[in-house]
Amino acid sequence: MKKILKSGFICFVFSGLIISGCAKKQTVAPEEQEQQQQAVAEPAPEAAPQITVEDIKFTEEPSIRDVNVEQKTALETIYFDLDSSNISDSTMNILKENQKYLEANPSVNIVVEGHCDERGTTEYNLALGQRRALKIKEYYVQLGIAPSRIATISYGEEMPIVKMSNEAAWAKNRRAETKIITTK
Repeated sequence: MKKILKSGFICFVFSGLIISGCAKKQTVAPEEQEQQQQAVAEPAPEAAPQITVEDIKFTEEPSIRDVNVEQKTALETIYFDLDSSNISDSTMNILKENQKYLEANPSVNIVVEGHCDERGTTEYNLALGQRRALKIKEYYVQLGIAPSRIATISYGEEMPIVKMSNEAAWAKNRRAETKIITTK
């Protein structure tokens, strides 16, 4: 009797191993299958080369020591969402307009100032302001403006446009300003 139970148990374990060892067929949702077929059928379009902050040589930035900066009405201010340095489609259009002025005035150097609202630590806001300024510089470079014409600086929360603590004020303070550098 023990031999029968023992051999039955061994057969049971062995058949369990065989069944669990078989590869299971992976099911794919019809939508995913269609997307996979389209991806294979359509060749990927060649993307334009993208310039990133890492590609820009910051040693080529103009110095902003002992210079004045002025805000020209031709250069629009860029506003950001909370805790973001992303450039929206509407922001891209504003930057393209600024780029037209810069192309028409090739001797003009600029400084991009990054600003934040009062929420967050001083260190965090300085870093976020710098990311904002660098994103704007990166986009100007992609539009054809020489990196050697663009300086960046972050003021974090130190220079608010609106000195109130509400959402409307914070939205105005989350910005990047492009200013023209003039010598003293």
